[in-house]
Amino acid sequence: MAKLLSCVLGPRLYKIYRERDSERAPSSVPGTPTSVTNPPSSSWDTYYQPRALEKHADSILALASVFWSISYYSSPFAFFYLYRKGYLSLSKVVPFSHYAGTLLLLLAGVACLRGIGRWTNPQYRQFITILEATHRNRSAENKRQLAKYNFDFGSWPVDFHWEEPSSRKESRGGPSRWGVALLRPEPLHRGTADTFLNRVKKLPCQITSYLVAHTLGRRMLYPGSVYLLQKALMPVLLQGQARLVEECNGRRAKLQACDGNEIDTMFVDRRGRAEPQGQKLVICCEGNAGFYEVGCVSTPLEAGYSVLGWNHPGFAGSTGVPFPQNEANAMDVVVQFAIHRLGFQPQDIIIYAWSIGGFTATWAAMSYPDISAVILDASFDDLVPLALKVMPDSWRGLVTRTVRQHLNLNNAEQLCRYQGPVLLIRRTKDEIITTTVPEDIMSNRGNDLLLKLLQHRYPRVMAEEGLQAVRQWLEASSQLEEASIYSRWEVEEDWCLSVLHSYQAEHGPEFPWSVGEDMSPEGRRQLALFLAQKHLHNFEATHCTPLPAQNFQMPWHL
Repeated sequence: MAKLLSCVLGPRLYKIYRERDSERAPSSVPGTPTSVTNPPSSSWDTYYQPRALEKHADSILALASVFWSISYYSSPFAFFYLYRKGYLSLSKVVPFSHYAGTLLLLLAGVACLRGIGRWTNPQYRQFITILEATHRNRSAENKRQLAKYNFDFGSWPVDFHWEEPSSRKESRGGPSRWGVALLRPEPLHRGTADTFLNRVKKLPCQITSYLVAHTLGRRMLYPGSVYLLQKALMPVLLQGQARLVEECNGRRAKLQACDGNEIDTMFVDRRGRAEPQGQKLVICCEGNAGFYEVGCVSTPLEAGYSVLGWNHPGFAGSTGVPFPQNEANAMDVVVQFAIHRLGFQPQDIIIYAWSIGGFTATWAAMSYPDISAVILDASFDDLVPLALKVMPDSWRGLVTRTVRQHLNLNNAEQLCRYQGPVLLIRRTKDEIITTTVPEDIMSNRGNDLLLKLLQHRYPRVMAEEGLQAVRQWLEASSQLEEASIYSRWEVEEDWCLSVLHSYQAEHGPEFPWSVGEDMSPEGRRQLALFLAQKHLHNFEATHCTPLPAQNFQMPWHL
């Protein structure tokens, strides 16, 4: 009877990964049915085959889940319509509650029938036995057995906790249960006295900003967190996850962040191979509709690196919602997992981000200054200009206030706190992070990210002459135009390197540098163009085109 109840309440099982013949071993989990044997096939992958009762009951429950999601998103309009029609009176609400109660009882009955279907399936009984054994005893053998299954990630046991490193327990400056430290935006009206009357005046605007950010704003910024989109992408995500597990020997893990959110991760270890890049770990930060199953992890994988991918809070197996604080909390536990569980030193970790993933990448660079390098692909400096681009001009004040208070993705500000090597990849046909049209390459916010970084690190070089030269270089949309501007100013790379090496030897590596203070305008132009070319590479593609492995290069450093 207990096993039947476990089958009723258990997670949905999607797939069973089969081991190769040479790696098969009998199950050592106590209570595992001995009548279930692996089929004599050398193929790894096989979808779980539910019985007819479970299959049809699953379809009904999945359809009910979709209808509930649609009802949830349309509920404000539905309530307004019912109120206008007078259907919200007590005499009409009571019968409706009876209908709703009857529907819930029917769905509960369907769930029980699904449980019976699972109970009659030896494959599911074996899976639920292994899952229960793993929750009781998280031994390496039990985890290895559980890793053969792909199921609802909510039932996966937690593999790593944010407080697990001993240094976190002893440190007072680390993250609290409220979250890690973020850079807070400056007040919109500096110097104004923050009196009680002013707070009361601001309250309606603050309430409006909060409602916009937590309803429309968050879903526009992170469409991958919308349940209906995830439901539509489920077959693709399952296929991508199977590829990582079966072809790349990926290991899935659940991490618990300091805010209680559970983060879905996938680790591919290449340290046992002959290629030297396998000793380096690339932590990948996905875009606003990206998942590690089908995202930018493929680029460093093809290049031969060890890779750790993770999903944003609220994406696929990760819980929570993707607000900046939750995003930083998730990134923090991912980096801690890489260092304290996977055994990588910060000097062997590279942060690679695509698009909106630049926020968590720059936060990690700011918070973990010893990491090896940062690579930002198709990223931007600040969210406000891009948000204003897609919203009406009459909403400018509301949009700016909402972004600054609740969705402040200040990538450039965070990146300037990092002292290590940085590479920016600009898409020359980017249609997402341009503020006008894709053909207007100067409206690409990647340009502003580069300029802010160079102006912070080399303020004397990026004076008027250097800034103008770099802007001309950024206007080039092809390699031929870039080379033409580069040769026009007769940039001598050996001279530039000697100047930088001399300054570093005398003053040390910490930015900002005062190099170029006593330099001629021609020298500043040369040095500015040299530094711009080293920090930014162009890629002739649109925003969502996968980055080829040959374009994944380590940033330049002295």
